[in-house]
Amino acid sequence: MKIKKLLFFFAAMAAVVFSSCSDSASYADLLNDERHATNAYLAGCRVVNEIPSDTIFETGKDAPYYKIDPEGNVYMQVIKASDRKADKAQKSEKIYFRYMRYNLNYWHEYGEMVGQGNEGDMNAAPSYFLYGNYTLNVSSQWGYGIQLPLTFVGVNSEVNLIIKSQYGWMSEMAAVIPYLYHVRYFRTQV
Repeated sequence: MKIKKLLFFFAAMAAVVFSSCSDSASYADLLNDERHATNAYLAGCRVVNEIPSDTIFETGKDAPYYKIDPEGNVYMQVIKASDRKADKAQKSEKIYFRYMRYNLNYWHEYGEMVGQGNEGDMNAAPSYFLYGNYTLNVSSQWGYGIQLPLTFVGVNSEVNLIIKSQYGWMSEMAAVIPYLYHVRYFRTQV
């Protein structure tokens, strides 16, 4: 839980810096916009507010979004799950991932999902992190939310995630933008 506190501290510090430089919106306003955009997206989905006790998730494009952290900063829809016990990520293991992400604030305001990421470009190198090791920039830069699903599903899984800014990319926390991610995890570079 020290990682969560550290991430929250960085988010709060970034928010103070950002809010002092912004004439248009306070940090509280930005958090409110983030909450509205996230809730608007989830309103069109089935949502389960707890993780199944047996950690067996419904899978597929019609599966519900599971709230996977107590504060509601990350929701996960499992598209394809590998066996967590047999395919569990190990501490500091290099995990590759391909993703596409969509700004939910933009979607909420303009009704368009505009994606960015390396999912569709196989010439682009996959991204990676060292699982559970936030002391190195290679892992911490992606934030806490991108790694959180591997607590519940194995490597070689595919998920959709809603990640609020506090658990998102370190460089973007102050912008307070929630993102919808489509992520596939791998052990080898794909």
